Amino acid sequence: MAGLTMGSFFNVAGLRVPIGTSVVSPRSHCPSCHTPLTFVDLIPFFSYFFLKGKCRTCRNSISLFYPLIELSTGFLFLSSWLVFGFTWELALSLVFLSMCMIITVSDLAYMIIPDKVLLTAGGVLLFFRMSVAPLDPWWGPFAGAFTGFVLLYVIALVSNGGIGGGDIKLFAVLGLMFGWKEVLLVFFLSICIGSMIGGLGMITGRVAKGKPLPFGPFIVLGALICLFSGEKVIKWYTGLYL
Repeated sequence: MAGLTMGSFFNVAGLRVPIGTSVVSPRSHCPSCHTPLTFVDLIPFFSYFFLKGKCRTCRNSISLFYPLIELSTGFLFLSSWLVFGFTWELALSLVFLSMCMIITVSDLAYMIIPDKVLLTAGGVLLFFRMSVAPLDPWWGPFAGAFTGFVLLYVIALVSNGGIGGGDIKLFAVLGLMFGWKEVLLVFFLSICIGSMIGGLGMITGRVAKGKPLPFGPFIVLGALICLFSGEKVIKWYTGLYL
């Protein structure tokens, strides 16, 4: 339930932080009629189905996006506890997942990855990596941040703006989390996922050729694979050629 509740907060943060609005005030409200939501409307995930996906006041449809973010957050938080147990790596992963969910919401809504979210999460992740949950070697986070930033920056220059500044900074933060080897894995996975989803979108007509897509969610998917299975993927891949 804690994960579902945090997912509800991440929806609010992802929609409000990029436009400079407080995450506390004003109260959550219906996007159609702007009626403030009550406790009955705000039970994470379950309210959506109790109310059949409609506002209790105006009966306009509410996007399925909201409960999906809540459910995804709950699933990821539970998965972290099952994988890492009650350790500092669990605390680190929860901070990381929180960042990932907020930027997913903001990038899908506005095609913006907020600097405020990246700076806050990056500072906390660096603290963990330099203290209670270090990488081996100790300088791994700095090498990872440098690798992630430079790689995306060069691609942005070569592609003449094909990569956004938020994506570049996000990869620097991912480097702090994973180190240089696994940040390269995140890059590879995100490119593969983005290419597949973008290609399917063009085939089905849901994505127009030349229309920009938010890359942040693809990066997040690659990072989630790396968080839970990064070492296994690297060992499998290197085993194919060594």
